Amino acid sequence: MEILSPAGSPEGLVASVKGGCDAVYLGGKSFGARAFSNNFTDKQIEGAVNYAHDNGVKVYVTVNTLIKDSEMDDAVSFVRFLADIGADAVLVQDLGLLKSLHSVDIKKHASTQMGICSREGLEWCARNGISRAVLNRELTFEELEDIVRDSPVETEVFVQGALCYCLSGGCLFSSLVGGRSGNRGQCAQPCRKKYTMDGETSFRLSSADLYGVDWIKKLDSIGVTSAKIEGRMRSQAYAYLASKVYSSVNRGADPSEYGEDLDLLKTVFNRGYCDGYLGGVVSPVQMKYADNRGYRLGRATFKKRKFDTSELDEEVNVRDGISIYDGDVKVGGFKLSSVGKTASPFDIPDGTYDVYRTYDPRIDIIKNMVGDVPRFDGQTERRPVHSRLKEVVRPKRDLPEMSFYVGSVRNLEAVLPYAHRIYYEECDSLSEAQEICDGAGKEIVTIAPRFDPSWRPDTSRPFMVHTPGQYIPRGDERIYASYNMNVFNSRVSMPFYQTTLSTELSDQEIEYLAHHRPGRLEVMVFGRTELMCTRDPGLNNGILEDEKGYRFPVYRDCHGLAHVLNSTDLMLLPYLRQLGSFGIDSVGIDVRKRPERIAAAVAKAFAGNNVKAKLDLTGLCGGINYGAYLRGTD
Repeated sequence: MEILSPAGSPEGLVASVKGGCDAVYLGGKSFGARAFSNNFTDKQIEGAVNYAHDNGVKVYVTVNTLIKDSEMDDAVSFVRFLADIGADAVLVQDLGLLKSLHSVDIKKHASTQMGICSREGLEWCARNGISRAVLNRELTFEELEDIVRDSPVETEVFVQGALCYCLSGGCLFSSLVGGRSGNRGQCAQPCRKKYTMDGETSFRLSSADLYGVDWIKKLDSIGVTSAKIEGRMRSQAYAYLASKVYSSVNRGADPSEYGEDLDLLKTVFNRGYCDGYLGGVVSPVQMKYADNRGYRLGRATFKKRKFDTSELDEEVNVRDGISIYDGDVKVGGFKLSSVGKTASPFDIPDGTYDVYRTYDPRIDIIKNMVGDVPRFDGQTERRPVHSRLKEVVRPKRDLPEMSFYVGSVRNLEAVLPYAHRIYYEECDSLSEAQEICDGAGKEIVTIAPRFDPSWRPDTSRPFMVHTPGQYIPRGDERIYASYNMNVFNSRVSMPFYQTTLSTELSDQEIEYLAHHRPGRLEVMVFGRTELMCTRDPGLNNGILEDEKGYRFPVYRDCHGLAHVLNSTDLMLLPYLRQLGSFGIDSVGIDVRKRPERIAAAVAKAFAGNNVKAKLDLTGLCGGINYGAYLRGTD
């Protein structure tokens, strides 16, 4: 099995290679999911590829963000450059980019943001020129075992590093609330902030780091191709140690050979650690803190600045750097000048504190061993790409069709008189809802679960999917794509009956896309947009309140998933005619989990294009937003 290590900078690349990895992944200055790591210029990438290949290491380059129509030529030019310099593969999220790369001779890996989590997804990859899939981090070992065996493409599984709380590719929290899109590589990490729920304030959405050392041999035994280490924004010591530990385990080394390195790895970066979902569907959250605290040593009692290191659970050495915390407040830190009875160099109130090792002198030895980084350089220039898109003649509409998302029979009955179609969650009342819609002559579309590796649809009826691997039409099935499909540009070509566009697009981007992409299109115009969907079993129904006082509803569905919704409703009622003029076929109106009277009022206002009702609806709903429609997404 391949050990795949991060290279967020030239220093990180050299450290990972010297740590013994088989491959590295890195990003250029654009189109990568880690926009805030140092990353590489074109010339540095060429030099990095040559350096890695000279050391028997493969290089995969991330081009795994959503790409605007205006950026597509540049993105394709970049990937052609990567092929020219001999990069081993490119990681892709955007479905339009994937289509645009059909003639570029380089291996394509499906980024985890594509949401590949089933045999169906792996088969889709094989049919669409993808040689490897980076699988969802929410999969258990048993699910991986079922999916990976006899896979038609290579498979990659995360084994180390930060865990996104939300299903990858589906997080809109940073984008719609913070103005920085995770799908565009600029995540502001709202999951690492404090929230109050049920009267308790904690880091409720902050996952501990994944430490999968004990799973390496098991993953290898079921045929996983590559074990991936997250951490392009972490230090070169982290890159070296993680590469060394996992490479040692992979080749069957005895724990005594890498135990010291594993302890050091937990010192250089540590926000708590877990097995992720590999061991089962258990919560990965560590609520006490979200920052890097290093290796936890235990608790010690300070009196008149003095304490005894023998009180700690772990041994310490002279020159170790320690940090002292009182709950989630850092009191201070210093290097130990002695062990046993010692004193803090600064005043500290008497009391018992948590103590962490944040520095070990052996880390300096590692830095010296990695040594100076060679100057990565190259001569290859990008070849410009100039594509031409045919304009699509779309009939303008006075108003688009009205499609309603509902989750209960009562709300269904409230909106049905105004609806062209109903999107209904797969739950106990689905059969009753189908009977009601059939009787009224209205189409009802079953919404697939956001995540369920074993889900299989009833193909005799229309249904809606969220990722390219959930189900792709093979015949006459009427299949809808939700906004979680992340259709961000006009190059996306998927055989769906209707596609809902990304909620991160502006009005101008929607207009351009509509005029250059055939097929039925829908735009979301009302509702509490889903900011996160998580498999965490510990997040219950209720309200998450952030430090600014914004309140985000949370509900659990019948598939065991928790959904975090926006604090206010998307409200594009004033723009229905504009969307009709773009040729948009349908608009999505989400009234799930809303009182019946609100559902009815919303349906009546939108169906009648009653723009004046916006003020009343704002009062009923408690606040509105315009999403990305007016401001776009950087």
